Amino acid sequence: MGELINGHRVSDELWRHPGPASTPMWQFLQRVNQKYGLTLDGYPGLFKWSVDNVSPFWEEVWDFVGIVASKKADKALPADSPMYPRPDFFSSARLNFAENLLFPPTATQLDPSAAAVITTTELPGDLRSTSWAELREAVRQCGNALQAAGLCAGDVVAGYVSNHVEALVAMLGDASVGAIWTGISPDNGVSAVLDRLCQIGPKVLFADNGTVYNGKEWSSTAKTSEIVSKLKEGSLETVVVINNIKSHLGISDLESQGVKALDYASFLSGASSDPLKFEQLPPSHPLYILYSSGTTGLPKAIVHTALGTLLQHKKEHVLHCSLSSSSRMLYYTTTSWMMWHWSIDVLAAGATLVLYSGSPFQPNSYLSLPRVLSDLKITHFGTSAAYLTALEANNIRPVQETGIDLSHLQAVYSTASPLPPSTFKFVYEAFPKAVNLASITGGTDIISLFGAPCPLLPVRTGEIQCAGLGMDIRVVDSISGEEVPAGEPGDLVCVKPFPCQPLTFFGTHGDSKYKAAYFERFKDVCGVKGAVWHHGDFVKIPDPATGSLIMLGRSDGVLKPAGVRFGSAEIYNIITRFFASEVEDAVCIGRRRATDMDETVCLFVVMAEGKTFSEELKAQIKAKIRGELSPRHVPGIVEECGGGIPKTGNGKKIEVAVKQIISGMDVITNASVANPEALAWFKDWAKSH
Repeated sequence: MGELINGHRVSDELWRHPGPASTPMWQFLQRVNQKYGLTLDGYPGLFKWSVDNVSPFWEEVWDFVGIVASKKADKALPADSPMYPRPDFFSSARLNFAENLLFPPTATQLDPSAAAVITTTELPGDLRSTSWAELREAVRQCGNALQAAGLCAGDVVAGYVSNHVEALVAMLGDASVGAIWTGISPDNGVSAVLDRLCQIGPKVLFADNGTVYNGKEWSSTAKTSEIVSKLKEGSLETVVVINNIKSHLGISDLESQGVKALDYASFLSGASSDPLKFEQLPPSHPLYILYSSGTTGLPKAIVHTALGTLLQHKKEHVLHCSLSSSSRMLYYTTTSWMMWHWSIDVLAAGATLVLYSGSPFQPNSYLSLPRVLSDLKITHFGTSAAYLTALEANNIRPVQETGIDLSHLQAVYSTASPLPPSTFKFVYEAFPKAVNLASITGGTDIISLFGAPCPLLPVRTGEIQCAGLGMDIRVVDSISGEEVPAGEPGDLVCVKPFPCQPLTFFGTHGDSKYKAAYFERFKDVCGVKGAVWHHGDFVKIPDPATGSLIMLGRSDGVLKPAGVRFGSAEIYNIITRFFASEVEDAVCIGRRRATDMDETVCLFVVMAEGKTFSEELKAQIKAKIRGELSPRHVPGIVEECGGGIPKTGNGKKIEVAVKQIISGMDVITNASVANPEALAWFKDWAKSH
C-alpha cells in the first residue's frame, strides 16, 4: 500500500524540488532563522511562524522581496490587530504601484533594451516585443495624457480591452497618477459591461475596436458605442480606442455622442514632454476594482489597494513561485479575471511578461499553446483546470511532440476549478517531469491566493501544496463554526489579518456590504476573538502544518463552468430584460456530480400563464445570453421547471439546495423552505437526468 508519512502515501508524490536550498523560499527561511534566533528546518515551521507573528512576518517580506517606496513604515501592524475593521498595513508608508512594476529593485541589473513584455495572439507570426525602456516611455506618455484629460487621483479608468501591452500601459499610466483601474474583456456583452461600469462611473474608457478569437476578427465598436451612450450620462468624458484588429475605430460615432474620442496612438503622442512621475500614495490607496459574481443582484464592485496587491503578489511570485529576472510568465487569461492582475505583477520581480489573447486551440488545435510555450521559452505557464483536462481527455502530450521544446518550463499553474487527481498525474506525462505543478486557489475577493505553490514541499495527487505564508486558513463546521479535525470537510476561513483584504465595496453602503460579504458569518471561532474572513469555499485541509488543501467546491451559489466565475443574477437579468412576457420565474445553478469533469450551468424556467416552453424559446434564451453576456455564460441545460422555484418564506430563491440536489447530494428540507414540493420536483429530475 505504500509508506505513510504525515497521513500521506509516498506513492502519491509526483514531484519534489531537486535543490530546495537554492530557492528564494529557503533563503527567506534562513534569514528568519538568523534574525530571530530560530531553527526552522522546512515549510511547516516557517508557515507557523508567519501566522503566529503577523507584523514581523510582513515586515520581513517587505525587505526580502523589495518594495520601492519613498517612505517606509517602521511596523506592519499594531499588535493584536483585528481582521475587521480592515487593518491598514504599513499605514505611514508612501509608494506608487506602477513604479514598483516599472522600476523593480532589480532594475539596475535589467537591460533597458531587454524585453519586458511580449504580446502575442493565436494568429501565426503576430508577435510584438516591448522593452523596459519602451514600456516606461509609453507609460510616461499615457500618464501625462490622462492628467491632461483631467484625470485625478481616485478617478476611475475602465478598460474594455484584450490581453495586450496597450491594456497594460493604460493600467500603469492610470496607476502612476493614482487613479483606479477596472478591466473588462471585450467578449462580454453590453449588459454585462453596464452592470459593472454604471456602478463606478469611469471618467476615461479604453476600448479595443475588436478582438481575434477562433480564427476570426470580431468588431466591438457597436458594443462600445452602446456602452458609451449609457456611460456618458454619468462621468465619462474621454474614450480612447485601441486599433486591435484591421477594422474601423468608430471614432466619429463616439464623438457624435458628445464625448472626446481619439485613437490610442494619438492619445499617447499628444502627451506633454514632462518626465515620468509617480504619485506617492498611502498603502491603502485604491488601485483596482474587481467584481463579485453577482449571485444576489448586480456584481459587487470590490476595491483593492495598491500595497495589499503588490506585497501579496510579490510574496507569491518571489517566495512561492521562485520568479526572477530570468523568468518568463504566460498566464492564459482575460483582463476581466483576477489572474490578469496577478500575472502582470511578475514585472515587479523583474520577470518578462507574455500577454496572449485568442483561442488556446488556434491555429494548431490542442498544440497551439504548447507551441507558444516552446517558441517563447516560457518558464512559468498558468492556465485553467479545464484546459489541462481537455488535453487529458484528448490524450495530448506536448512533451512527446516533435518540434516542441519545453525544457525551459519550470512550473505549470492551474486554477479556476479543482484539478482532478487523474489530471495531476497526466500533467507529469504531458509536460516535463521537472515542473512544479501547482493547483492554486484564492479569488477575486482577495486578488491573490490562499492555496499556493511551494518549492519546499512535494506535489501530491489531488492536493494544493500549501497555504500561502501569512495566510492563517482553517476549516470550520458550516453551521456551528467549530474547527473540524484535519481532513474533514467544511468552510474555509482565514483568522488573521492579511494585506490584500479588500478596502471596501465601491458605492453607497460599500462598507456594510463588505462586512456582510466576509465577516458576518463567523465570529469568535478557532480561538480568535472577533470576526474572521469567510471565503465561501468548501474544502479539506489534510495537513494543517502546511495548510495543504483539497477543494470540494463553492459553499454558495456561484457558478464556475470551465473555471469561469459568475453569478446567477447575471442570467436572471437577461431573462427579466428580454423574456419577461414568456418566463415568469427561473433558477440558475451549477451541476457537478462526482463523475463530472466540469460544472454544467443549468437554467430552469417557470413559464408565464398561457405561454408554452419550446425548443425555439430555448434557442432564443441561449442566443441572447451569448450575445449580451458571453459564450461562457450560456447554460448547458435549459428546461421548464414543473414544480416551481424553491423559495424561502421571504421569497429568496434557494439556489444552493437545488445545486446540491441535482449534483447528487442528499438534501434534507428544512422549515425555511416555503414550497418543499418544488425541491421534490428537482429530486425526481435528478434521478432521471
